[in-house]
Amino acid sequence: MSNIKNAFKNGKAFIPFVTCGDPDIKTTEEIVRAMAQNGADLIELGIPFSDPTAEGPVIQSANVRALAGGITTDKIFDMVCRIRKDVKTPMVFMTYANVVFSYGTEKFAAKAAEIGMDGVILPDVPFEEKEEFAPTFRKYGLDFISLIAPTSHSRIRKIAAAAEGFMYCVSSLGVTGVRQNITTDIGAMTKLVKSANPDIPCAVGFGISTPEQAANMAHYADGVIVGSAIVKLVGKYGKDAAGYVGQYVSDMKKALSAN
Repeated sequence: MSNIKNAFKNGKAFIPFVTCGDPDIKTTEEIVRAMAQNGADLIELGIPFSDPTAEGPVIQSANVRALAGGITTDKIFDMVCRIRKDVKTPMVFMTYANVVFSYGTEKFAAKAAEIGMDGVILPDVPFEEKEEFAPTFRKYGLDFISLIAPTSHSRIRKIAAAAEGFMYCVSSLGVTGVRQNITTDIGAMTKLVKSANPDIPCAVGFGISTPEQAANMAHYADGVIVGSAIVKLVGKYGKDAAGYVGQYVSDMKKALSAN
């Protein structure tokens, strides 16, 4: 069993996201540790990119701040090295194809595996182009996580059949960001996924911010992903954000545990 699938073994998984380097790498390290200590089952580390097309204004701003602060992929790799000395929580990178290409796909995959990462999410790589990256990631034991959106329809079964790690179900059309209401029929999406690949866990992301929304989504999915609401906290509290993020993770995990 992949390390990522282990994240879904103990009930509904809570998967928080953080933009690395916002406001600085030391704070990111503190935040990741706080997430792990407060019950995160899997952690998404965002490697900033200058044109993050899947992101809404909150995460875009975090990308801009991190890049202006001098963050680099190598600095993020170094941070993961330090974290992995004592944090065992599964972790995946979320970034863009260009970041991996410019670093060198083989070099990126080898380094990510060496420092203890478990998978990679590239939201701008459609399923049909997955094979540009998947064989290299597979060679180093990294799961290449696929996304499905409400518009995927006829492709959902096909994408699910080839899915690795977990299936990232995008709850809303458009970019990431906090939403008041999520109207997509998540139950229908996850049913389609499970009919094609019964063993793949489904986690829902894009728009979830409150414990109530998380608990509601958990009726239909194996896990819940939250990014913008956490990045907002980091934007608000800056270098003091770790404690606030830890509390938020704890509250979300409690809401999911009640399911």
